[in-house]
Amino acid sequence: MRQSQLFTNTVKELPKDETSYNAQALIRAGFVDKVAAGVYSYLPLGKRVLDKICNIIREEINNIGGQEILMTALVPKENWQTSGRWDNFDVLFRLSGSDQKEYALGATHEEVVAPLVQKFIFSYKDLPFSVYQIQTKFRNEKRAKAGLLRGREFLMKDLYSFHTDQADLDNYYEKVIVAYQRIYQRLGLGKFTYLTYASGGSFSRYSHEFQTVAAAGEDLIYVCDKCQVAINKEIIIEQNVCPLCNNPDLTEKKAIEVGNIFKLGTKFTEPFGVKYKNSAGASEPAVMGCFGIGPSRILGTLVEINHDNQGIIWPESVAPFKVHLLSLNEPEAADKIYKELVEKGIEVLYDDRELMAGEKFANADLIGCPYRVLVSRKTLASNSAEVKKRTEDSSELVLLSKLANKLI
Repeated sequence: MRQSQLFTNTVKELPKDETSYNAQALIRAGFVDKVAAGVYSYLPLGKRVLDKICNIIREEINNIGGQEILMTALVPKENWQTSGRWDNFDVLFRLSGSDQKEYALGATHEEVVAPLVQKFIFSYKDLPFSVYQIQTKFRNEKRAKAGLLRGREFLMKDLYSFHTDQADLDNYYEKVIVAYQRIYQRLGLGKFTYLTYASGGSFSRYSHEFQTVAAAGEDLIYVCDKCQVAINKEIIIEQNVCPLCNNPDLTEKKAIEVGNIFKLGTKFTEPFGVKYKNSAGASEPAVMGCFGIGPSRILGTLVEINHDNQGIIWPESVAPFKVHLLSLNEPEAADKIYKELVEKGIEVLYDDRELMAGEKFANADLIGCPYRVLVSRKTLASNSAEVKKRTEDSSELVLLSKLANKLI
């Protein structure tokens, strides 16, 4: 993409009430725009990153049998009353329609998916299966002050699984853990993210979170370096040793929750009548699991742990473009290089604007593409371009004839 055609630009003035680094950097670099506290619009660069995060998640969830759907964001009051959450779910945005009926915006979707699947489950032969969506959620957070890490409007992948019994749910639960670990690895978060034991509620001793260690984290976790798992602060009092190896030497770290998984049992299937006939013909409630990942929170987390004083450093798997091509008054040569790289399938942001070199360099570092390619009179004298990795201080001259192969 030619940067001269990008309708957004880098920003110097930040909203006065924006204190989180992730939002400050994303606003400055032109990835998002702040509409209100905890509410952001995704601009072309930000949307490209968000889409890549979602596609990685989608691929791995598809691999474990998830079927993608898209549920309504507007949920009738009656659904929340059936589950018992209309009066005690304090983050709901409630509203009334012109039909005089009351609704809430979807903060989560158990109240929609349970009555949905109830229409299609009749026999044990219809189970198991899992459905998921990637959709905007709305929560009336009182402390929407951490940028994309704690929003009032945010993107969520929520996967719901339905089973004949607890053993089948337990088996699928383990598959989801492996899939999540693959997702975080592909996103560049693998070495920072721990499977974290948390309070399990009514249906199991533990639920699990996935926590990414970061200075900006609002959670405290206690890491077992032997097993590479952690315990959330909420259960450290009752479980002050590693649940896998009983190691008492745990390390306290700040972290950001980037995923959670729950065994819901029949909490939602019973009130919504999600039942099936077993092999003997008796009616039983389906057993349910719930598995969440927040793509928009992951975007903010990536910025928190991948940056320097100059700006963002994107992992290659989710970068808006692989290459940031800079032309210093050599439009003809740069145009040719841009065309050749794009024809090779390389994603290129081409800074073809008439700006001073220093401003182009600063913009490139702020935006954070994995590679910067510079074309100038000096580089062309040796029939080369200067290639610099965003993660490195040094650069190298690469012959134009070998440039595409260098960057593939």
